[in-house]
Amino acid sequence: MRKFWIGGLLAMAAASSGQAAEPRHLVPDDIFNERAVSSPALSPDGAWVAYAVKALDKAQDKGVTHLWMTSWDGKQTVQLTSAPKESENTPRWSPDGRYLAFISGRRDDDEADQLWLLDRLGGEAQKITSGKASVEDFAWSPDGKSIALILRDAPPEPPKPAEGEKADAKRPQPIVIDRFQFKQDIAGYLGVQRGRLFVMSLADKTPARVTTGDYEEALPAWSPDGKSIAFVSKRVKDIDRDYNTDVYVVEAKAGGALHAVTTYAGADSDPEWGSYPAWSPDGKSIAYLQGGEIRKIGYGVHTLAVAPAAGGAPRILTPTLDRNVYSPHWSADGKRITVVVEDDQINRLVEIPAAGGAPKDLVAGRKVVEDYDTDGKGKIVAQVGVPDSLPELYVVAKGETRPLTHQNDWLKAVAQASVEEIKFKSSDGTEVHGFLVKPPGYQAGRKYPTVLRLHGGPQSQYNLSWNREWQMLAAQGYVVVASNPRGSNGRGEAFGMALYADWGPPAVRDVLAGVDYAVAQGIADPNRLGVGGWSYGGILTNYVIAMDSRFKAATSGASISNVLAGYGTDQYIRDYEVELGRPWEHPEAWMKVSYPFYHADKIVTPTLFLGGDKDFNVPLLNTEQMYQALRSLGVETKMVIYPGQFHGLTRPSFLKDRLDRYIAWYADHLK
Repeated sequence: MRKFWIGGLLAMAAASSGQAAEPRHLVPDDIFNERAVSSPALSPDGAWVAYAVKALDKAQDKGVTHLWMTSWDGKQTVQLTSAPKESENTPRWSPDGRYLAFISGRRDDDEADQLWLLDRLGGEAQKITSGKASVEDFAWSPDGKSIALILRDAPPEPPKPAEGEKADAKRPQPIVIDRFQFKQDIAGYLGVQRGRLFVMSLADKTPARVTTGDYEEALPAWSPDGKSIAFVSKRVKDIDRDYNTDVYVVEAKAGGALHAVTTYAGADSDPEWGSYPAWSPDGKSIAYLQGGEIRKIGYGVHTLAVAPAAGGAPRILTPTLDRNVYSPHWSADGKRITVVVEDDQINRLVEIPAAGGAPKDLVAGRKVVEDYDTDGKGKIVAQVGVPDSLPELYVVAKGETRPLTHQNDWLKAVAQASVEEIKFKSSDGTEVHGFLVKPPGYQAGRKYPTVLRLHGGPQSQYNLSWNREWQMLAAQGYVVVASNPRGSNGRGEAFGMALYADWGPPAVRDVLAGVDYAVAQGIADPNRLGVGGWSYGGILTNYVIAMDSRFKAATSGASISNVLAGYGTDQYIRDYEVELGRPWEHPEAWMKVSYPFYHADKIVTPTLFLGGDKDFNVPLLNTEQMYQALRSLGVETKMVIYPGQFHGLTRPSFLKDRLDRYIAWYADHLK
């Protein structure tokens, strides 16, 4: 009791003298303070920005997303939706700015996600679609009288009960498979349901199917005159065996005339990239993304292209950029196209002349632009990531950024780890880039326990945006090394292709060089090293500990090492056969990438394995095999299975549990 009062008196004395409280350290429970800001939408008059904010609800144990809007000057902020148990997403303004449309799971028991309209004049949001078909995407017509919809087919009705039997909706039915690719994470076993293009007049609210045929359709975009809709579709004999997505234009009416805009054999504006075809203001051209060669699959770079809307030869506007581009938007005068460029550990927002020419940066400095919206006349709002705070929305003007949202100001009271960009040479002389993260209160000259973190993909990269795992580990007193090895994006196609059919050794050399750099700097304690990652980060972790024994602890999440077990059990069948060939025709290629499993006897590192039991991306059986191998060999190991979770964990209590387990596992072995 006496100690309590002495502490209280000291605290009051500090407050009365104006002394600021010491920043606290980040803890796993802080995930419930995080706010993920996304989907910026600039109102037609430029006065407001609508956006989505996702939070992890501890009581409900799920993520909930609501819509907000902030005035352009940042002086007014309004929360637009607040349904306690349901989420809203994809905010989009009507052309006159009166309505904000969005997709929500607010539903009757038998309904899927539907489209809702929120009238800015007041009142509750109104549901304007209904039924069991799910609204996946939508776009307003230029006159605001119609909406293009992508509706996902409703699941098939269960068969009628036999005579004398009772109907039972909960009675399971057989799953009949007849597709080449028959699995997909979250979607599960794939049937014949497709996303299809409809147009709905707001006057009668009755969707009319625009296209015909049994095809997958996505990313609708209206022509400036409102007579046509561009969209992306894979119109091939067998969609499971082909990469060929193309851009099409169809008349905006039931059974409208349709023609192909692109005919490239590879992917044009692949829906996985999330970039809509963009009409030029005069309606004569369409900007889109053209993928790399088919044989390069995800390692290939996609470029900015422009094609006549009527069809014809495209012009590639970024033939020598050697970087992925995203999200094309035309300027109002049709002279420039704005895109995001995925560059070395950042995302640049640039302008490219429509006639061709060098990109011009719109944001100064090394920042990570994740998403943006623009009126084409100079107003730009962007979702920007920085190392010391979660991404927020910023106004972009004259190369500078002005903060618009402040959803994560709570982090100002938290001691942040410093994040430093580093460069170092791999053992074969290749220059590798990455990050060195130092804990709060770092003391020069002291050697710290150090954790090597590895990103997923491999076709992705660590960038200068805030990273929860880095910050959480640094708050526990660890130095974190995070490398972007060969196979990562942002350094060009050849750098990515270095990992083609050789998933381990080049990347292992690169990430170990990052650890060697930290040791040589006198920062990392070579006797207290950990490693870990999720997805490809877990795969690479398995390679690292099978090829190097220096690590005292590893965490491997949602990984695969016996790649032969992936054939037919995960969602990558098409990529496997292109990159590795069929197992019975090229067993040597499959054995090469399965090195960690077939050399598990080289592993001595205590390893924590983790995964979701419903993961169809990298199914749990792959994690189980590695766990079983280490258990058989007598290597210290443990496996954590998260029930009901897919490849990416979403349940908040599990997200926190994973952080807690990382911290505990590393503490047990590195401290």
